[in-house]
Amino acid sequence: MVNLELYKVFYTVARCGSLTKAAEELYISQPAVSQAIKQLETQLGTPLFNRIHKGMELSKQGGMLIYPDVEKALRLLDGVEDKLSEMQKSATGTLRIGASETIFQYILAEKIVAYHKLCPQVKIELISDVSPRIIEFLKTDRCDVGFLNLPIPPDDGIVITDTVALLNDVFLAGEAFSELKGKELSVWDLQDYPLLLMEPNTVARAAFDHFAKSLGATLVPAVEVGSWDFMKRLVTDGMGIGCLPREYAQRRLRDGELFEVNVKPAMPSRSVGLALPKDANMPYSLRAFINLLRKEH
Repeated sequence: MVNLELYKVFYTVARCGSLTKAAEELYISQPAVSQAIKQLETQLGTPLFNRIHKGMELSKQGGMLIYPDVEKALRLLDGVEDKLSEMQKSATGTLRIGASETIFQYILAEKIVAYHKLCPQVKIELISDVSPRIIEFLKTDRCDVGFLNLPIPPDDGIVITDTVALLNDVFLAGEAFSELKGKELSVWDLQDYPLLLMEPNTVARAAFDHFAKSLGATLVPAVEVGSWDFMKRLVTDGMGIGCLPREYAQRRLRDGELFEVNVKPAMPSRSVGLALPKDANMPYSLRAFINLLRKEH
């Protein structure tokens, strides 16, 4: 088997013309350089250098014959290493991002656009689904990175590495309930109004139910909905008071279509977490995306 390290030592000595200079360039001792040359000469069965008072020169019967081929081979190998290094330091390929439609719309949209400008060669595949499905996609190599509504039950197949956004659940109403503007309500007061909540088996609904239960309140929704956009429309149209993240209703709050009902105590903040498969491969394209999120966050 060819020992490339021996040929690298041979090439360096030939180029430097000195065992000492070659040792300095290779960051090894001079005896180690001398031993490598002797070992290669033994393998090839011929002297490769003539020892002269000024240093080392290639022998006609050995060193001069192989030097051009060794130089060519090592340059080719350097090119291969450069290409691999460049691949690892440049973003190419496909990045598969999993999240709910709402997270894509309100949290990731601008970040994905910024990433595309930074790494235009990467093909971005967006996988929209609920958090439990995204977890399964991560565990079965159908998704490279996922964004999940937290908290979630512990799962050994994934790792939550970052919090990318905080969500503050608040109670919003439209003009049909304008008499509530400026008033303070307790959680128990909400029993007197039609309440709009997300469907059961969602993280948002579980957070609300846990909050109400912790206070000893029983709040039965008048309407259960499956999307935040639909809830905002119903609340704007006067169907009732909706519980949803303030971050998902900024435009309607700013335009005056909705207002925030002052309910005490306030609900605890939730978060959106960045999840990766356990022991995930981390190509540069994925690392660049995560670094962008961390920088912006």
